[in-house]
Amino acid sequence: MSTLEIKDLQVAVEDKEILRGISLTVKAGETHAIMGPNGSGKSTLAYAVAGHPKYTVTGGSVTLDGEDVLSMSVDERARAGVFLAMQYPVEVPGVSVANFLRSAATQIRGEAPKLLPWNRELKAAMAELQMDPAFSGRSVNEGFSGGEKKRHEILQLELLKPKIAILDETDSGLDVDALKVVSEGVNRVRAGGETGTLLITHYTRILRYIEPDFVHVLVDGKVVEEGGPELAQVLEDGGYERFRPAAATS
Repeated sequence: MSTLEIKDLQVAVEDKEILRGISLTVKAGETHAIMGPNGSGKSTLAYAVAGHPKYTVTGGSVTLDGEDVLSMSVDERARAGVFLAMQYPVEVPGVSVANFLRSAATQIRGEAPKLLPWNRELKAAMAELQMDPAFSGRSVNEGFSGGEKKRHEILQLELLKPKIAILDETDSGLDVDALKVVSEGVNRVRAGGETGTLLITHYTRILRYIEPDFVHVLVDGKVVEEGGPELAQVLEDGGYERFRPAAATS
């Protein structure tokens, strides 16, 4: 069973400290919701673990199944099983969705999927996400709506089956129907029991469809409260203000 372990992680951006000692453990089959107001460091956590060069790790450690993630390049982290669904997916002109996904699957699986079985796998996954099959021939995210980009992120998740999925504000910009479809995709991967999920959001609405096992409240770069799914309801009722004094005195 795969395990991502983050210990006392400290991260800076342009010499400004953002994360001030984050510790948490995510195991395969678990869903951890990272919640907090804007500017609390949620996306910094996602990008630091994934290896974005803008974020400088100044202390702490991140391991996946005992292996030092921080010593890996971005592509090595991906091959090791770390997946990041970005809040704002980028366009990749000239690279079709089908070719992009097959190339990614080749890197993860160690060999190129055979074409006919792969096409069936791709079409089935797209159908589950209510994606037009024609999207497979379009350039990655080019001209996609916000909802289409997010479905494409979850399509990657379903096909690549990573050890750890970091979903950065996947609910951002989605209408209710798209949110349900995307959440169902995340739940299908979760049901497989092989992927641990780090779900980053500051709204509770996605948690109506993806029930977390654990909720961690992040304020001013530190975890100020942890609990089960009931903690999300506390946030729904009272917001984040009750946690700010705890963050200020810690």
